Amino acid sequence: MGSATRSALEAGIAALGARKPTASTGEQLLAAARAIDSSSQLRSLLADPSVSGDDKRAIVSRVFGSLDGVASAVLVAAAEQRWSSPADLVDGVEELGIRAVVASAPKTASVERELFDVQRVVASDPELELAVSSKLGDPAAKAALVEKLFAGKVSGEAVTIVAHLVQSPRGRRIRAALGRASEVVASATDRLVATVTAASPLSSDQQKRLSAALEAQYGLAPQLNVIIDPAVIGGIRVQIADDVIDGSVASRLNDLRIQLAG
Repeated sequence: MGSATRSALEAGIAALGARKPTASTGEQLLAAARAIDSSSQLRSLLADPSVSGDDKRAIVSRVFGSLDGVASAVLVAAAEQRWSSPADLVDGVEELGIRAVVASAPKTASVERELFDVQRVVASDPELELAVSSKLGDPAAKAALVEKLFAGKVSGEAVTIVAHLVQSPRGRRIRAALGRASEVVASATDRLVATVTAASPLSSDQQKRLSAALEAQYGLAPQLNVIIDPAVIGGIRVQIADDVIDGSVASRLNDLRIQLAG
């Protein structure tokens, strides 16, 4: 993420934080992200730093006149910023939409955990992954499939986010998109999410010791999302956002092979 995009996103998050978004606000921002992505002309205009703030407000008002007051204000605030690229603007509006959806969720909700669970379900079913990832699939049909499969099994907030992601892949694998959305949710709720890959399930004691170590390092109690992968052989691999702690046997063997080959 470029420095311009980072600053622009921070401004958008501040604009969202100054208001009280509803679930509908989030859905509207996600729909706006899809609309912007689908139009190269609209994407270029809203991301063009030479277009004045007044003109961008007029564009938003004309194209997105049905947005509620909060969604409209946040979208304008985002468009007025300088983004590193038009694609970054789309990513930014999507993140703001996800944050708005989560802001309306009950405090007891664990949307990031639900997104991880959906990610595991998709990863375990190649036919499902193809159905929701195919470029040839109708976006509305893919969203309807998500509703059918997950409504009532995860929160409405999680369903909204997943339905958006399958409609707007933008070159991303669905598992990667779900992982990124989970990180956004964790950031929005001030939670630390650690994806742990191990050869076999971790015992309760192992999870407690790992949680304590990560909390000491990051200052927040983590949520552990454990993935079982026999390919790691032994040890564990921990990923928190862009940080990776790889203590797996597979990684050490690979390092040894590289040393021997060198």
